[in-house]
Amino acid sequence: MVKISDFQIKDVVNVSDGKKLGNIGDIEINLSTGRIEAVVISGNGKVLGFFGRDEDIVIPWKNIIKIGQDVILVRYKGLEERPIEENEG
Repeated sequence: MVKISDFQIKDVVNVSDGKKLGNIGDIEINLSTGRIEAVVISGNGKVLGFFGRDEDIVIPWKNIIKIGQDVILVRYKGLEERPIEENEG
């Protein structure tokens, strides 16, 4: 059994470029199936939290490659994985 708090202390690393993305701040659960759909890496605050925040990074569960003792390896390609929102106006 694994607790959410165990996930939150692990660094999330992108295998595409070796960059640390951050730490898991939240998870998305499908209430119908009870399965984890994605993990959310909270955007970092800028200048002590002032002047906004970076966007949250949502990693689908299928893109988690390996959960190790200290790190979580994920496949993340950036903006092209996010759905593009259309402005209606």
